[in-house]
Amino acid sequence: MLTSFSLTINGEKVAGAAGNFDVINPATETVAAIAPLASVEQLDQAVAAATDAFKTWQHTSDAERQSLMHKIADLIEANADELAEIIVTEQGKPMFLAQAEVGGAVAWTRYNADLEIPVKIIEDSEHKRIEAHHKPLGVVASITPWNWPLMIAIWHVMPALRTGNTVVCKPSEYTPLNTLRLVELINEVLPVGVVNVVTGQAEIGGAISSHPGISKIVFTGSTPTGQRIMSSAATNLKRLTLELGGNDAAIVLPDANVDAIAEGIFQAAFLNMGQTCAALKRLYVHDDIYDALCHKLTEIAQAQIVGNGLESGITFGPVQNANQFRIVSELVEDAKANGARILCGGEPLEGNGYFYPPTIVADITDGVRLVDEEQFGPVLPVIRFTNIEDALARANAANVGLGGSVWSANVEKATQIASQLECGTAWINGHAEVLPHAPFGGCKMSGFGVEFGEEGMLEYTSMQIININK
Repeated sequence: MLTSFSLTINGEKVAGAAGNFDVINPATETVAAIAPLASVEQLDQAVAAATDAFKTWQHTSDAERQSLMHKIADLIEANADELAEIIVTEQGKPMFLAQAEVGGAVAWTRYNADLEIPVKIIEDSEHKRIEAHHKPLGVVASITPWNWPLMIAIWHVMPALRTGNTVVCKPSEYTPLNTLRLVELINEVLPVGVVNVVTGQAEIGGAISSHPGISKIVFTGSTPTGQRIMSSAATNLKRLTLELGGNDAAIVLPDANVDAIAEGIFQAAFLNMGQTCAALKRLYVHDDIYDALCHKLTEIAQAQIVGNGLESGITFGPVQNANQFRIVSELVEDAKANGARILCGGEPLEGNGYFYPPTIVADITDGVRLVDEEQFGPVLPVIRFTNIEDALARANAANVGLGGSVWSANVEKATQIASQLECGTAWINGHAEVLPHAPFGGCKMSGFGVEFGEEGMLEYTSMQIININK
């Protein structure tokens, strides 16, 4: 794996004008690589390069853009081993999951390449024809988080390219390496300036939000940061897609088969060590099967092999960074202080690395921080209920609404209940499944706008009506 990386601005690899910073391997707490730190002036250069490239890129044919995007997918596939190793080293997930992330990036790129941009015929009469077309916006800024560094960058960049926009990427300072390498690969295929990448912390993020040369921001991350972006973006009425925090609730009905659903619930809650926006984070279980499901989830949790994701056989990696590790530890300690019962885990592992084992917490309810706040880590609170209306009210009490689910042997009944959940996606007998063809987004304080599918792609465009008098 490379140990030093460059920014890419206007097709050229450049050093960070503001210096460098260390990228920490969360499994060892050692320096994994040195990353360049961009200056605000370099952000300006990246936006200028993207603006210049937009003049021609927006007029490339659909066929040419589609062909180039498939070449990008080919390059990602050809470099899959390197990209997966970078993911494990900087983010911490086990190798099998990093390989799945790279595979997903390839599939998402190909799906977006093959999307057709629709033209809607509003009227076609004897004397008039009215058509609705979709035009690119200009320079799109992508700001990505640290939990799925390659996949989320692909989610942002590919629909922007498909619709004729140019891009400036800013990855998380915790996990910049994959995006830096991805943009290098993209620049082996695309014209100079179409995709650029800068790094930085609050100063660069703030400069992106208020930059007059940026037409749209797509951001995945916390609600407070999303609010700051939205405020700053008002300066030139930037278009926004904000996928923000969630605290997803699942409701398990008494007719559910515990043995059939336990593995699915565990994987949905602990995907990427629980560090997934749409992971299952609050589990409401009917009293009739509460103890049985808690027991089964505990068995599955205790079977996980926790360790460095680069080692063979590891199924569960570290929390990604020291701050999130601290938050997870604090929430569990607060739950203990409020009388919760720790069924497994509940303490950080000794030694180096931000290792916190999968933790199941029982005898806990709303009003405790672990239930009310998004833990974004390897801890699942299991909350008992007896009345479905009460469970729905508690599930909907959160001020966020990204995803939710209902688990039952009766799909019709579960669907009726799921339709009452206040969230962007409601799953039945599943959770946290995102697909390239299914729009995904949140409501309430989980943001607005959607990603994926035709609807997500069109968020990178403005509608132009062509009104023809014959």
